This record gives sequence, C-alpha cells and structure tokens, in this order.
Amino acid sequence: MAFTLTSSAFREGETVPRQFTCDGNNLAPPRAWSDAPDGTRSFALIMDDSDAPHGTFTHWVLYDIPATTTDLAEQSPGKALRNDFGRAGYSGPCPPVGHGPYRYFFTLYAVDVPSLTLKGRTRKALERVLQAHTLATAQLMGRYERQSKT
Repeated sequence: MAFTLTSSAFREGETVPRQFTCDGNNLAPPRAWSDAPDGTRSFALIMDDSDAPHGTFTHWVLYDIPATTTDLAEQSPGKALRNDFGRAGYSGPCPPVGHGPYRYFFTLYAVDVPSLTLKGRTRKALERVLQAHTLATAQLMGRYERQSKT
C-alpha cells in the first residue's frame, strides 16, 4: 500500500473549511496517515502555499514527530519552526481577497532517524537534512479563497 495523508475535514483538492483559516479559528485541520514505509523512525510536516504572489509561503513546519504517531489533532507532537508569519506553529490559509483560490500543500515526510539535527532553525535547514533522511513523502492539497465582505 502507498504512504498516504488524509484529513477528516476535507478531501484532496477540496476547500479547506473556514474554521482552519485566518478567517475562522485558525486551527490546524486534523490529519492522519497510513502505510509509512518500513524503517520510519519519525515524521516531519511542511504546509505551504505555492500560489502566493511573491513565491512559496510557509504556513507550518514540524519535525521530530514520533514514529508512533499516525495523526495530528490541534496539539501536535514534535518541534515547530517559525513559519512565514513569524510564528512557530500553524497559521492557516489566508490568501489576499479577490485573488481566487490558492492551493495549500501539506507534505508529510517519513524519516529514517528519530531526531533530526538542524544547522539553523529554518525550513531550509530542515529541508537540507531531510534530503539525506527521507524514506517517502505523502501529500494532501486543499484550496481556499477569501471573499470580499461586500
């Protein structure tokens, strides 16, 4: 079976419900995964928006999620790095009003070590280390569009 990432809040390509966005409660949507490859010792998760006007915008970065974890609720185990909002933790979809729907990618990495040693506390530092330790990835994409309040 394939390594898969899902959410009970939305399906692949569907709209991320408002409660999980900056227009709602800004809570992280539930995610669950299955069929991680043999040898998985931890997980990492990156959520980003590749449709942002100035290039990819990072909404969430987690790593050192224990291998025994198969889902993430509001409180997520692991270590968080700062996102492009300047916060450590989840910041939901928040595209500019009137720009149409943006795509938000949740990418889960199956990692071959229980803990990653980063040289720096950035997404790029994590990605450099993940290059040598990723066994497989699973991805879930949701969309969100902000409507004008007129």
